[in-house]
Amino acid sequence: MPSAPRNRVAYYLIAPAVVVLAVTSLYPAIYSVVLSLYNWNWGVRFDFVGLGNYIELFISAEFWQVLYQTFLFAIIATALELALGLGLAVVVDRLDFGASVIRTLLLTPLMISGIIVALMSKVLLDPMLGIVNYLLGLVGLPPSPFFGTTGTAMATVIMVDAWWQTAFVFIIVLAGLQSLPQEPIEAARVDGASATQTFFRVKLPMLRPVLYTILIFRTIDTLKVFDIIFGTTGGGPQIATEVMQTMAYRKAFSFLQMSEAMTVMVIFSVIVLAISLIYMRLDERLAED
Repeated sequence: MPSAPRNRVAYYLIAPAVVVLAVTSLYPAIYSVVLSLYNWNWGVRFDFVGLGNYIELFISAEFWQVLYQTFLFAIIATALELALGLGLAVVVDRLDFGASVIRTLLLTPLMISGIIVALMSKVLLDPMLGIVNYLLGLVGLPPSPFFGTTGTAMATVIMVDAWWQTAFVFIIVLAGLQSLPQEPIEAARVDGASATQTFFRVKLPMLRPVLYTILIFRTIDTLKVFDIIFGTTGGGPQIATEVMQTMAYRKAFSFLQMSEAMTVMVIFSVIVLAISLIYMRLDERLAED
């Protein structure tokens, strides 16, 4: 078949997907940018203000605190989940008995929705009735307020997200470990390398593409966290756990400041897009190496 007709067929095949993408993603994104240029308070006013909403956000201390907390949550949660998932995968990969049972148990949190995880954690970590504080008391430790104070709330939310999503990292890393070529590993053992040396000098470098893919997915996913925080603290106490998504939700549905919510999401989308482009560039460099 000539190249021109073949290309035409390819365009016809991808056209429905492009149309659906334009209707469901591109149009709402452009419309959000347009609405961010207005002062739209639901049912009260709809005035054009240009870049006024952006200027107000950029001079707001609350916005910068929320942006900092969003990145804080994303960085710590991603790093913790990568470390725990990698460690669990290495341990399970070495088991000769019961690995399938342990793998199934570790995957159980992934079967639960985020809002259910949030509600479960609120019950378990309740300062008065939660079983976690009861167990802390049995070993002589003082009770913790967990979600109740500005000093502990963010750490607790990160801990809940790590419990929920570490299994995602674990299962992908375990699959990567079990699919590694055995020749380099056997060669390292013949040369007298210990299990630790084999892992860090042979297995870990070969796992780099897998770990990099997980890093991309988890970074983007933790940056746009909503359900865990909405279901546990709602962004509180005060705004100690507020992130960009909950900030936009609160402005839109609590205060009916629709344009300000659109402005927050436009800025957030640009940030996520920039991070994605950086990751893509790094991926190209890794592929060249």
